[in-house]
Amino acid sequence: MKLIYAIVQNKDAGRLSKKFNENNVRATKLASTGGFLSEDNTTFIIGTEDEKVDSVLELIKDCSQKRKEFVNPVVNSHAGEFTQPLEITVGGAIVFVTPVDEFKRF
Repeated sequence: MKLIYAIVQNKDAGRLSKKFNENNVRATKLASTGGFLSEDNTTFIIGTEDEKVDSVLELIKDCSQKRKEFVNPVVNSHAGEFTQPLEITVGGAIVFVTPVDEFKRF
């Protein structure tokens, strides 16, 4: 058994949740916050058999898109300092796969 933690951007969470349902992947969905921009994310926790890990990872990869966004850096308006918005890449997924010693469902 393996435990998969997948942290995805909220924009991708609905599509990924639907794919999990279509492929009979049981997942627990948690709201989370973090990353460079401290934006809202979704963390999925999935317990699965070793032989299904690759197919679950493929679903996550297919549904987690990187995209470009613009952010406004911190500005010191008192000093009259203004900067241009920065283009950054966001999205994708951060995934951890860990072994499970014991798994029970009640």
